[in-house]
Amino acid sequence: MRTDALDFPLPQRLIALHPAAERSAARLLVADCRGGTWEHRVFRELDQILAPGDLLVLNDTRVLAARLVARKASGGGVEGLWLEDCGGGRALCMLSGRSLRPGTELLLRSGEYRLRLLGKAGPGRWLVEDVQGAGWLHLLAAAGATPLPPYIRNRRREAGQSEDSADDRARYQTVWARAEGAVAAPTASLHFDAGLLDALAARGVRTASATLHVGPGTFLPVETARVEDHPMHAERFSIPEQTVRAIAETRAGGGRVIAAGTTVCRALEHAARTGEREGETRLFILPGFDFRWTDALLTNFHVPRSTLLALVAAFAQHAGAADGLALVKQVYAAAVAAEYRFFSYGDATLWRP
Repeated sequence: MRTDALDFPLPQRLIALHPAAERSAARLLVADCRGGTWEHRVFRELDQILAPGDLLVLNDTRVLAARLVARKASGGGVEGLWLEDCGGGRALCMLSGRSLRPGTELLLRSGEYRLRLLGKAGPGRWLVEDVQGAGWLHLLAAAGATPLPPYIRNRRREAGQSEDSADDRARYQTVWARAEGAVAAPTASLHFDAGLLDALAARGVRTASATLHVGPGTFLPVETARVEDHPMHAERFSIPEQTVRAIAETRAGGGRVIAAGTTVCRALEHAARTGEREGETRLFILPGFDFRWTDALLTNFHVPRSTLLALVAAFAQHAGAADGLALVKQVYAAAVAAEYRFFSYGDATLWRP
């Protein structure tokens, strides 16, 4: 697939820089792939759209305050993203700043917390030491910032708006977030609130959990001429045995398995193929992919030239569209015409056969 096939026109004004006033007040575009039709709904109506006996699989990852805003002792600014705990008080971080070298110390919160660069681990990546031994979860909670996507931070900065607020800390997190480890949110799940979860349960829609810690690769555009040549990032996942049983029971009872987000979809489809219930996945889903556990896909609108847009096109084709990518582009064009909000803080879509 040519990467430029994943382009689509999008007015900048439709890119959401802040969450909707209420989680479940987001709009929901429901696409019926086999018929090539769609309808405009509201997310809080999801309990009326799903059926008794359906199973909704939710990602229970918790987003860390993984964005680092620091300065060197010399005063130079350094920004970055904490990626993973490497043990022994060390972590892997993405950092940008001038004159970074092994031994450089970075000061966070006016020097209350200090990091020391140990060595480069790849382009823009550093092995970093927690100097005071506070522990990474404590340090990030105290001195880190919400890891909003760069396009949100940059546009807020241009508009003179806050790049990290108390509202972001609450809203760039699902209401059920539990397993700490993500550096980006599973954005389709940001629209659920307690009232909607209760309504789904009353409807007879079951829920189950999976964990996929969303990594920094979710922000990366495809820069190769062919999508297939893009180096797919790895993300850590785990699927409880009770979720595997719930999927089997749902299928046996004639219900559908709805993946809440591309993160859940990747975890489920990796497990369906390999039998692995935890580990890392680099599963790359492109048109022609045979989905085994995902019967419907709930997801936000994705950026052009992204692996996630290719995944949605693949699912649309699997769910009955003659040309999955063509249908995705038609649906996205309809969303633009109706002025839906796009990307991480934007509205949602439901793709079903």
